[in-house]
Amino acid sequence: MTQNVRIGLNAKKHRRNLNTLVCGGSGAGKTRFYCKPNLMQTSNSSQVILDPKGEILRDVGNLLEKAGYEIKVLDLISMEKSHCYNPFVYLRNDNDIQRLVTNLFKSTTPKGSQSNDPFWDTAASMLLLALIFYLHYEAPEEEQNFAMVMEMLRAAAIEDEEDNRPSPLDNLFADLEMDNPDHIALKYYRSYHSGSAKTLKSIQITLAARLEKFNLESLAALTSADELDLASMGEKKTALFALIPDNDSSFNFLVSILYTQLFQQLFYSADHIHGGSLPIPVHFLMDEFANVSLPDDFDKILSVMRSRGVSVSIILQNLAQLKALFEKQWESIVGNCDEFLYLGGNEQSTHKYVSELLGKETIDTNTYGKSEGRSGSYSTNYQISGRELLTPDEVRMLDNRYAILFIRGELPVMDLKYAILKHPNVAYTADGKGGVYQHGEVTKNVATIETLYVDLDSVPEMELSETTYELLSDEDFENLTN
Repeated sequence: MTQNVRIGLNAKKHRRNLNTLVCGGSGAGKTRFYCKPNLMQTSNSSQVILDPKGEILRDVGNLLEKAGYEIKVLDLISMEKSHCYNPFVYLRNDNDIQRLVTNLFKSTTPKGSQSNDPFWDTAASMLLLALIFYLHYEAPEEEQNFAMVMEMLRAAAIEDEEDNRPSPLDNLFADLEMDNPDHIALKYYRSYHSGSAKTLKSIQITLAARLEKFNLESLAALTSADELDLASMGEKKTALFALIPDNDSSFNFLVSILYTQLFQQLFYSADHIHGGSLPIPVHFLMDEFANVSLPDDFDKILSVMRSRGVSVSIILQNLAQLKALFEKQWESIVGNCDEFLYLGGNEQSTHKYVSELLGKETIDTNTYGKSEGRSGSYSTNYQISGRELLTPDEVRMLDNRYAILFIRGELPVMDLKYAILKHPNVAYTADGKGGVYQHGEVTKNVATIETLYVDLDSVPEMELSETTYELLSDEDFENLTN
């Protein structure tokens, strides 16, 4: 946590959860003083790290590999280097498909935007549900991906609104209706298909706009298969890095889907396979928490994860970000974090919140009075009063070397931020000159040409053969071969 404060991973022993809220403005050291030191501990737990720019992976990847971690990377910066992630692999039942579509629409909706007419999004979601249900139940595994969804959507295209001929997709669902008229995919397709040709075309355009990123060959390839094996993270030490650009949020929706499916997979594994708790604890380092959409019931997820061996570090620049994301639930989220680490910043509501958390101290006030005159008097009054331990202004002026730590049931601590160069494992990291971790590199054999210099004077002369040769005519050659 800080230079002199640690908290053990055995939550049953200290009876606190391992959920931590970290607040620090840009440059306060959220990565250097919190994320890296905790990863360098190489404890017996799996880690899920949201890593803007890939800095954390480069710096501590070698250490984690030496410590026996299997490293997996969802690289949305250089997709050709990424492990593949196919959300379709983790769809066990109809509810999972519903969650996937809901999450996709939520995470592809620009922040702050409000639709005056939700009809188009609702209709587009019905079409997407029909396509995914069809693939889930009718298509071979290799065709269950978003690339095939895009192919099916193109097969539904309506070129001429006056043309009443069925599209290839209509024919596909017509065949399905002959085989299984009660198929769940048909129920959603009929709901979508109840409008006019003009309406259907608008619905298709709405859905195509939501899924337009999957037209990119790089993203289509990344989501065509799966190499992450999410459920295994609770069974063996794994470090899963999600690399996102810090200046482009176009592909963050995929991380949002990843988060949701990870929680589902880990909870299912804990409840139905491992008797209620994962054999290997899993911790989420959610850096840039505000930039990735999370489920609306994240506060409920946070409240029930401890018993299953799952914990999170919510890393923000200030509390205002959390209030904007979860206007009504932000206090519940803070309340479900037994540790709160403040690294400094300039946001006023955060200063006020930290000041109130610190509480008040008792001070003695001495008041002296003196009156002059023929009957002058002198008085001294002693008074006990309280004042904030640190006022909001004093919180704002916190020395950049220090952090303030709150642990449930303990007095607040002001301590030095952790000195990463003093960590015993720093020599295996880039900070300790231990080399930079490279992922996704493909080794290629390159032919080389070497120039051979020969001393011609040292080469012996070639001896001529004494064999004599005779030129044969065509007639002589025929006589020999017959």
